[in-house]
Amino acid sequence: MRNRWPSGNRVELRRVDPHMTTYGIIGAGHIGSQLARALTGLGEHVVIANSRGPETLGGLIDELGPLARAVTAAEAAEAGDVVIVTVPLRAYRDIPAAPLVGKVVLDTNNYYWERDGHIAELDRGEETVSGLLQRHLPGAKVAKAFNHIMAADITTTGSPAGTPGRRALATASDFPEAVQLVTELYDRIGFDTVSAGPLAESWRVERDRPAYVVRQDADELRENLAKGFRVRPEDAA
Repeated sequence: MRNRWPSGNRVELRRVDPHMTTYGIIGAGHIGSQLARALTGLGEHVVIANSRGPETLGGLIDELGPLARAVTAAEAAEAGDVVIVTVPLRAYRDIPAAPLVGKVVLDTNNYYWERDGHIAELDRGEETVSGLLQRHLPGAKVAKAFNHIMAADITTTGSPAGTPGRRALATASDFPEAVQLVTELYDRIGFDTVSAGPLAESWRVERDRPAYVVRQDADELRENLAKGFRVRPEDAA
């Protein structure tokens, strides 16, 4: 996806130097790998980590080229100007907190109790997935991003700004600068942005809600966010 859009359609990130931005990606699964492809396609530097060690990412790094390198999770947290957390939710407490103080952290995580085990706070609608991460990273600026889109769609369903019916993605954060960063990154990759509000409202785009993993434009996304239910009907029964 390198240089998919004319340069005039690109919006540079204002919060970090666009010529020296490094994105740290913690998690090299479907979403993490696709985001690495998208970011290197935009000319950004990427350091990416998985749970099995940098030596297991050789094939992906060969594909991504010289803008990417494999590192440990601690190194990704330290080196990233912006850090993306895209690990199974059950592993969120393993994310190193100290290197992320003051940084924008994009959270792609979703709660799958079948994989992660039941988390009572989420089952009862008392907390959000990203809220748990923010609590674990009190010095970071967490924003929900890229959790409600299929991995393959990240690099295949974007379009230039102003395209009729342009796909929209949601974000949520307690920090305006984090929302701004996500908005600009979404636009560069090819998506409009709708803010769901503060992190406490990020449940509106979590698993099984109307806005989750469906293709929608900005108006449709706003409608789906408004229709969201805090606790899944089957959990409330």
